[in-house]
Amino acid sequence: MAPEPSHSTWHFTSDVDEFLDRAHDFLHSRPDLYTVHLTVTAQLRRRGPRAYGDEPPVFGFLTRADGTVGAALLHTPPYALNVTRLTADEAEALVGRLLDLGRPVPGISAERDTAEAFVAEWERRTGLPGKLHELQRLYRLTELTGPTPAPEGRARVAGASDRDLLIRWYEGFVADAGVPAGRDAGEWADFRLSYDGVTLWELPDGTPVSMAGVTLAVAGQVRVAPVYTPPELRGRGYAGAVTTEVGRAALAAGAAEVLLFADLANPTSNALYQRIGYRQVADWAVYVLTATAP
Repeated sequence: MAPEPSHSTWHFTSDVDEFLDRAHDFLHSRPDLYTVHLTVTAQLRRRGPRAYGDEPPVFGFLTRADGTVGAALLHTPPYALNVTRLTADEAEALVGRLLDLGRPVPGISAERDTAEAFVAEWERRTGLPGKLHELQRLYRLTELTGPTPAPEGRARVAGASDRDLLIRWYEGFVADAGVPAGRDAGEWADFRLSYDGVTLWELPDGTPVSMAGVTLAVAGQVRVAPVYTPPELRGRGYAGAVTTEVGRAALAAGAAEVLLFADLANPTSNALYQRIGYRQVADWAVYVLTATAP
């Protein structure tokens, strides 16, 4: 195994408070790029360590020679390991540490260059190929512009009476996205309802036709997720309308940045988000890896 660079050291912990105490300044330095780490840890603090699945999460931070944190990771099984931007050397060192520790690594999600460097080293060390699962683009809302023409209907915040609907639509979103179902859909709905975290677009007769969720606000940023319209109702402008309204509400509530991820394999959604005012921040890659380090 190649030695880890002497000027940096990875530290791991299962304590979210310890992680945030050490990585606070680093994560708050770029709330847009570190939105996943900020929002996931906020939910773990609020809901406990089983918020994303039965296995407890693991956190990591890379300290420099001067004691500052230069990178961070989190892993909430069964989801992919999520890592901030790394140099090629740092990615190689991280792979080595994870293999030495015997940590299961079912996948990697990171900015594209980082993910590719990590996977290349993983393949070299293990002899097992990584499989590209998804290419994503992170967008930031810059100037909100509603869809034209606007569909009929209006936006409203989902309430307790919408719980069953939110469960069905969340399950539909998970199936469409092809992501692990790490938590119960009912728990997801209850948590989002607890802070008015889902907005619905409904027709004039009150029928809901689309939803857009939003994460808890942390470090001045929120992330729009998920956006879902049932298949039979797509192509009518409902997703654009509800995404516009949830962004408008977030800005009105004081968010400095409104962010979202889009699957680059879906040109329709990427074009939609750009039409309503979102602009590219960075490209992400998600890879599936062998579930257990050999």
